[in-house]
Amino acid sequence: MPNGLMFSVKDYIILVENTGRIIRVDKRGVISLNSQDILNRLNIPAENWLKITTEFGALFKGAVGALPALTEYCEHLERKRR
Repeated sequence: MPNGLMFSVKDYIILVENTGRIIRVDKRGVISLNSQDILNRLNIPAENWLKITTEFGALFKGAVGALPALTEYCEHLERKRR
């Protein structure tokens, strides 16, 4: 994966807005075609995206990230296991 994310700031804002419209009870919305395109580029199914964004704390108990970042994180905290 290249450095950074595979979408523009504008695309990111659209994805966040669409996600908020789905999650918030007082707003109605769906994943737009623009957001679906972003998720397709990231190879994340829309159902998984919604689960991750609404249940993140329950799904992940520790640090989350790419293997090199987790390795650096653990070294910084002097942990022996990732």
